[in-house]
Amino acid sequence: MLLTITTTARPATDLGYLLHKHPDKAQSYEQSFGTAHVFYPEATEERCTAALLLEVDPQALLRARTSVSTPDFSLAQYVNDRPYASSSLFTVALGRVLRTAIRGVCERRPELAATALPLELHLPAVPCRPGPDRARALFEPLGWTVRAEPVPLDPELPESGDAHYLSLTLTGTLRLSEALSHLYVLLPAMEGGDKHYWVDSTEIDKLLRAGGAPVDGVDGEDGAGWLVAHPEREWITRRYLARRERYVRTALSRLAEAEGQETERSEESGEGTAAPVPTDPAVEEREPSLAERRADAITSVLAAENVTSVVDLGCGGGKLLGRLVRDRTLERITGVDVHLGSLEIAHRRLCKGCDPGGGRGHRPLFVDDPGRTERPRVDLVLGSVVYRDQRFHGHDAAVLMEVVEHLDPSRLPAMEDVVFGEAAPRVVVVTTPNIEHNRHYEGLAEGALRHADHRFEWTRAEFTAWADRVAEKYGYTVRYLPVGTEHPEDGAPTQMGVFTR
Repeated sequence: MLLTITTTARPATDLGYLLHKHPDKAQSYEQSFGTAHVFYPEATEERCTAALLLEVDPQALLRARTSVSTPDFSLAQYVNDRPYASSSLFTVALGRVLRTAIRGVCERRPELAATALPLELHLPAVPCRPGPDRARALFEPLGWTVRAEPVPLDPELPESGDAHYLSLTLTGTLRLSEALSHLYVLLPAMEGGDKHYWVDSTEIDKLLRAGGAPVDGVDGEDGAGWLVAHPEREWITRRYLARRERYVRTALSRLAEAEGQETERSEESGEGTAAPVPTDPAVEEREPSLAERRADAITSVLAAENVTSVVDLGCGGGKLLGRLVRDRTLERITGVDVHLGSLEIAHRRLCKGCDPGGGRGHRPLFVDDPGRTERPRVDLVLGSVVYRDQRFHGHDAAVLMEVVEHLDPSRLPAMEDVVFGEAAPRVVVVTTPNIEHNRHYEGLAEGALRHADHRFEWTRAEFTAWADRVAEKYGYTVRYLPVGTEHPEDGAPTQMGVFTR
């Protein structure tokens, strides 16, 4: 198994400081399953390449096993791809041999560790049964240019087709710690979770640390939180944790919680790019934050419409639900989300002081509210807004707060039929970003969307055209309200449609 890391940042031999491996030396590190070697095929001021080569000893790997009772204990233990293809063995060696580099620590040159460098990473054989498109979907959102070429099963027999391996080359300008953490997480995910060791709960913290997410209040190893914002984070998490559902749920819940904390910091203090802060004085937001203004606007509309029951479709971590449960007039509240981890966060948010018999799923939660004798019942249900569900029925109002932009445009008709046609509440409240306002956000490139998971963002005219069509089709009237400080030309940052039937 081989990885080469090449840089052309002058002087290129500074790569040795970051890797803590001198370019003039070849070093070897014994592993329980073989030997890892670090050496430099080339090391000049203009270009430097470091190589990590892992020699796997199949017999040593077999001796390291603690059990022979598993079904795969057979000839496959001796005849397999482990000596040749980058696998969990390789990432274990990567984590051990280049541990300090992954953590971004360089005491002699700390400014170098914080500098993005032009890098090229090459792995000649990477297991990836899903194919090149999946490799691109994993690495391109992280800033890499990806060249993923299928490895032929037999070069002498083209008709034999391709093996389930890729020759993978990544080029980009990143910090070395970021680059190595990407490999540490994504290589096992591409392999499919077929790790050579037993996966237990400690793998969750390994994943979060390497993905830059906080663990026990401490930021991850590269501090960038790249896994939190990755559009494929659920796929990555599931594969990295070998599809062990209990661990997957826990990891996704913690990632979703980290995302919620980052969004709050972004909207309230202007840090990050998920929700940039306006710099134009004409649209500068002051407290409360835009997220709070959205929730205030929605609760005001619901009160004005005298609703007694609400279903929050796409409730996420339950921020709006936390406000709704304090409304004495609401007799029934339902939170729906497609992501179980988000529901677990909502459960924790709402269940302070709740009945011990409460729980997640569609079981009732009772939330304490001092000074009241009757408390609204909150149902948390796992479901999707694009699939018909009887649990959505029977509510006065439905809320889709910053939800529609996360749907592929081709799924919008299904959502419309579910919400306006099947559930058909008396009131539907929809909020969504106004893309015209995006130019006032610092750090947001021209034409970029506010969040990596947004499939689109509408102009005011596009939102009006969509809402008018839906209202006419399903027998509603619609009025439009701005949310946030309006700019004289570009409008408010959030646009709201209130549908009444």
